[in-house]
Amino acid sequence: MTTTEVEAFQRILGDRQKELGIGNREALAVQASPDEMDRIQHFSEREYAMNHLERNSRRLREVQAALRRIDDGSFGVCVDCERSINLKRLAAVPWSSTCIACQEAAETAHADSRVEIEAGDEVAA
Repeated sequence: MTTTEVEAFQRILGDRQKELGIGNREALAVQASPDEMDRIQHFSEREYAMNHLERNSRRLREVQAALRRIDDGSFGVCVDCERSINLKRLAAVPWSSTCIACQEAAETAHADSRVEIEAGDEVAA
């Protein structure tokens, strides 16, 4: 990967880091209401805000890790197999730490473990 390409990814990741650093925590405030429907609505809005904040927090950690990989010279190298990550993948997901083959293997393993857990739950029931 050329220095120009790395610098472009660094700018993209830096911009994404700034975007993710701004969060709306006011939506997490607990609001009391005598009306049951209002409480349900507030709970639903709070749950949505918490999930959104959690996703952004996870993505921010991924972006910061990618910036650290740029600093230490390992950006664009799969953390699992140590092969180069395709530039098209990095263009689509610049914070990616794995090549497409390792990502697919991880997703398959995760899906398999979920099936095993669900099967175990059925046996326990």
